[in-house]
Amino acid sequence: MKFVEGTSNNYTSSMKKFFLAAMGLWLQGYDPVIKVLSRDIDIRLNHRVKKIVNGYKKVVVTVEDGRNFIADAAIVTVPLGILKANLIEFEPKLPEWKLSAISDLGVGNENKIALRFDHVFWPNVEFLGVVATTSYSCGYFLNLHKATGHPVLVYMAAGALSYDLEKLSDEAAANFVMLQLKQMFPDATEPVQYLVSRWGMDPNILGCYSYDAVGNSDDIYDRLRAPVGNLFFGGEAVSVDHQGSVHGAYSAGTMAAESCQRHLMQGLGSLERIPLAACREEIIETTIPLQISRL
Repeated sequence: MKFVEGTSNNYTSSMKKFFLAAMGLWLQGYDPVIKVLSRDIDIRLNHRVKKIVNGYKKVVVTVEDGRNFIADAAIVTVPLGILKANLIEFEPKLPEWKLSAISDLGVGNENKIALRFDHVFWPNVEFLGVVATTSYSCGYFLNLHKATGHPVLVYMAAGALSYDLEKLSDEAAANFVMLQLKQMFPDATEPVQYLVSRWGMDPNILGCYSYDAVGNSDDIYDRLRAPVGNLFFGGEAVSVDHQGSVHGAYSAGTMAAESCQRHLMQGLGSLERIPLAACREEIIETTIPLQISRL
């Protein structure tokens, strides 16, 4: 079954409301935001962290080429997938209450396959897709032409399907997506260009977003967010209210920075768990010119 804007089916109507509420397309990408937030900050790219020593008054961070960086404290914001895969060695080892929080939270995956065509052959709607009995026979496309004017459709794949698509070549993944598209548009032309993401296989990411698995205790996010000595933890996975989102990552990072700052001002030395900053919502006061489309 196809679903497009204007259908009367209750399911497709609910889907449309969900997507319209959730989708906001930043036409310039995140680049303007990153440039503003990173202003006057010493950022070192291509420095993959391999080990963190959490000392009594210092933190030593060792990167892949063997160089060390020494600081009074550190904020760890690597994706949850990296922590779950134990790709960073902590010395001493993280306490059991922290390790159990890392282990018990889940990491989800979602990938995008962008297809650019030489002309538009689909209706001028926000999204379109196919409803079927299995995830391999259904899916939905975002219509970027409506927001950007470019003849581009983006296929969204989540769950087990997203992991399986990562195993394919770019060409094979694009061919699979075209099979879905031709269920709706049998005369669809072949794409002139395609781009495939592989977040689950990216060695610096290993997944897209965190989620709270069934049966976890109520304090799991408190444990993941709580400092350990001179180490503080940020990122979307520790967000109080907005896991799996960019604004959740920002607010969690701000919270970790404020906790770290207070810790340093009070004087180093305590290896006890430190009270967290109380702010859950942060407002970016810096004005950032953005072009945002609600599709």
